[in-house]
Amino acid sequence: MITLTHYINGAQVAPINGKYMDVVNPATGKVYAQLPLGDEADVEVAYQAASAAFPLWSKMSVDARSAILSKIADLIDQQLDELARAEALDNGKPLKLAKHVDIPRASSNMRFFAHAITQASSESHFMEHEPAINYTLRRPYGVVGCISPWNLPLYLFTWKIAPALATGNCVVAKPSEITPYTAYLFGKICEEAGLPAGVLNIVHGNGPSAGNPLVSHLHIPVISFTGGTATGKHIASVAAPMFKKLSLELGGKNPNIIFEDADLDLAIKTTIGSSFANQGQICLCGSRVFVHRSIYETFRDRLVEKVANMRVGDPFHEATQTGAVVSEAHMNKVLSYIELAKEEGGRILCGGHRVILEGENKDGFFIQPAIIEGLPYTCRTNQEEIFGPVITIMPFDSEEEVIAMANSTVYGLAASIWTRDVNRAHRVAEELKSGIVWVNCWLLRDLRTPFGGMKASGVGREGGWEAIRFFTEPKNVCIKY
Repeated sequence: MITLTHYINGAQVAPINGKYMDVVNPATGKVYAQLPLGDEADVEVAYQAASAAFPLWSKMSVDARSAILSKIADLIDQQLDELARAEALDNGKPLKLAKHVDIPRASSNMRFFAHAITQASSESHFMEHEPAINYTLRRPYGVVGCISPWNLPLYLFTWKIAPALATGNCVVAKPSEITPYTAYLFGKICEEAGLPAGVLNIVHGNGPSAGNPLVSHLHIPVISFTGGTATGKHIASVAAPMFKKLSLELGGKNPNIIFEDADLDLAIKTTIGSSFANQGQICLCGSRVFVHRSIYETFRDRLVEKVANMRVGDPFHEATQTGAVVSEAHMNKVLSYIELAKEEGGRILCGGHRVILEGENKDGFFIQPAIIEGLPYTCRTNQEEIFGPVITIMPFDSEEEVIAMANSTVYGLAASIWTRDVNRAHRVAEELKSGIVWVNCWLLRDLRTPFGGMKASGVGREGGWEAIRFFTEPKNVCIKY
């Protein structure tokens, strides 16, 4: 049994109230750790530490801040194996996925923003009619709040705190209580890297106990949140009347659009990854697959054959392709949508049932990846976010039809288009109401580009200069001469 701690003011500390909660290994269904159930008192101590550290950190030279963040990235690289094992244990994802995606990306996030701040520049505007120069100062806010989700724990934790720290802010962060282990280890890495005490503070706990005090804190003016749309609505309802600056990266119900001229081999291979990576628990996963009617049966049959043979198993086995979903509650939610799909007239082409493994994994939360057809695009199964290894597949006849179907949900995060016709690719990409559109690929990410969604998929953008702008306050200075 592991006992985790908060990371506050440069030290590992126990919760003030002495309360803990269980952390469950989803692959075994067993409790493996005790997590502090932090509350308002812990958040306040963390805020005070961050506030005290802000003058030093914000005035530190860009090169000095960059060097510390780069050191953190180096240590993540050096501790790849330990961090990947912790991520697989915590989340249920295959170890090889954590090794090749989650942990390397966490390192990349830190390194990218460490370098980005050394390239930042200020805008200036010369006025000819009345000689004057305007220039823009961008300064950190002070103490900012970052709340990260359970699906890509360290990956998305660093995606928020890296630009916040790089721009000179101090941070009070709350990782998901479901997957806290790598955030706990990250605090130790920050100590080793020489991050000054109080610059980053990690308070564990659930939403009501620690999340609400962070969001509603009078002196924390900026909140960056990634998670479910319902939670995002609650955060907005609390933060908006307080005039806090918000970045909300929320849910998705993303379309994959396969035209008749697509490279079928590549489209099928990528669709398997884009639909079922991390057990379908990535906000960018394509859960609605639209296929041109002329190739529908061929595509469907080949896809079903491959997905039906995907190996569900222990995250630590090399042959495992699909691990456990994150919790028993989430497993039951996903399985309830399978039953809903049946009620709505859907045909389960493969999977869609709980998988019972042997040995220590017999009580784990495993689901065989499912493909469902025969559903109208307007039904609940096709409109609501399931966030699991479940996709629907539907034929279409024209561009106009598939664009209407793709845009029919309240979400607008990501989409994929498969075609060899460059004109069609541009036309359809322009018409899709999605913050991100991939053509003949998926999850090909340049960290310089804006990341975020439209409609109920969020508010604001992350990544590159968008993140640096979000975490800094612009001030115009006008000098007449």
